[in-house]
Amino acid sequence: MSKKDILLTSEGFLELEEELNNLKNVRRPRVIEAIKDARAQGDLSENADYDAARNEQAEVEGRIKQIEFMLANAQIIEKSSNHTVDLGSTVTISYVDDEEEVYSIVGRMEADPFENKISNESPIGKAIIGKKEGDTINVESPTGSYQIKIVKVA
Repeated sequence: MSKKDILLTSEGFLELEEELNNLKNVRRPRVIEAIKDARAQGDLSENADYDAARNEQAEVEGRIKQIEFMLANAQIIEKSSNHTVDLGSTVTISYVDDEEEVYSIVGRMEADPFENKISNESPIGKAIIGKKEGDTINVESPTGSYQIKIVKVA
């Protein structure tokens, strides 16, 4: 993975910094304490608490390394000021059945469909990048194609 592969909005960058801070200053010390407590119980060969704490430690340390790499190699996306869809844009789209949705266009590392953050590499993201308010676009997806209209770009 290279720097150009890790595209983050400034909000996404800050969220990762906060998560990293929490992992290092809250979860890591808590896991270390859990390991100490489990060791104090004696025989480690059949100690489920010790095994669970070690597994959590591996998970925490792995996530710390992942976030540190992402932050060190991230390219921050600047929102464009014109009404063209680009990374960092917040877009209101209308489907054929007139249902409207608001999405933020982000890099793939920051995508979270449950928070309406879609990747620029997703079917909708690919279709609307570079388009303007009022454009009607045909979106090709694995389940078939459909049309959307860009209502607003912010």
